[in-house]
Amino acid sequence: MSDLRIVIAGAGGRMGRTLLRSVLEGEGFQLVGALEHSASTHLGEDAGVLAGLAPSGVTVQSDLGGALSGAEVVVDFSSPASSVRLAERLAAAGIGHVIGTTGFSSEDLSAIAAAARRTAIVKSGNMSLGVNVLAALTRKVAASLGDDFDIEIVEMHHARKVDAPSGTALLLGQAAAEGRNVELDARAVRVRDGHTGSRRAGDIGFASLRGGSVVGEHIVIFAGPSERIELVHKAEDRSIFANGALAAARWVKGREPGLYSMADVLGLDV
Repeated sequence: MSDLRIVIAGAGGRMGRTLLRSVLEGEGFQLVGALEHSASTHLGEDAGVLAGLAPSGVTVQSDLGGALSGAEVVVDFSSPASSVRLAERLAAAGIGHVIGTTGFSSEDLSAIAAAARRTAIVKSGNMSLGVNVLAALTRKVAASLGDDFDIEIVEMHHARKVDAPSGTALLLGQAAAEGRNVELDARAVRVRDGHTGSRRAGDIGFASLRGGSVVGEHIVIFAGPSERIELVHKAEDRSIFANGALAAARWVKGREPGLYSMADVLGLDV
C-alpha cells in the first residue's frame, strides 16, 4: 500500500509543526506540501527544519496550486478564512479535507457544508479520541437527566489562544444540546457580567479561562439538586490531536462527498 500523500495547512503554527513532525516521523505518510498565509515569516523554510527535524525537501509556501500538486488529503489547522477558501478549492479538485481549525462563523460553516457536497470533509473542534468519547458521554448524560440538572462547560487553554469558547467546548455544548434535543444557539450562555438575574433552566453555560501554556482542559458539569456530575478531559501533549487528525486523513481518503465528524472516523455509537 502506497504512502498517503498529505499537505499540512497552517504549517507554521503550534499544531502545524506538531503535524509536520508526526507525518515526517510516522509510517504510511508522504509530506507533499506545507501551506502558510502570504504574510507568514515561515515562507521559504524547509518544512522538516520548521518542525525541528532534518530537511525534508518540502518548502513552506502560500501558492495553493503548487502545494496541492499530487495531494490526496489536506490536514488543515489554519484560520477560519483560510479554511473556507481551502475547502472551496479542494472541493473543486476532489481532494479530501481534514479541518481542525476553530472559530468559524455561521456563514463559514455554511460554506464548508456546501463544499462537502463535492468532496469528503472531516471537521471537528477536537481530533483526540478522548475528547470525542467525552462528547459521546456528554450527549448520553444530557439525554438521561432533566432540566433540573444545569449544564456548564468550563475550558482552559494557553495564553495565546485567540478564540473563545474553544472549538472543543462548543463541540461538547453541541453534544449536550443534542442530548437535550434543543438548539445550542438558542440555549447557550457565553458571557455573564453584572446583574444577570437567576439562571434559566435548560441553558448551557460556557466559561473560558486563558493562561500559561495549558494545552487544553475541559469540564462538563451537570449540577443538580444536592449532587453534581463532572466529566473531565485534560490534554497533556498536542500529539494527541495530530494522531487523531492523521487517523482522519487515512479514513477520509476515497470517501464519498459529505461532512463527517471524528465520531464517524472512530466509529462511536452516538
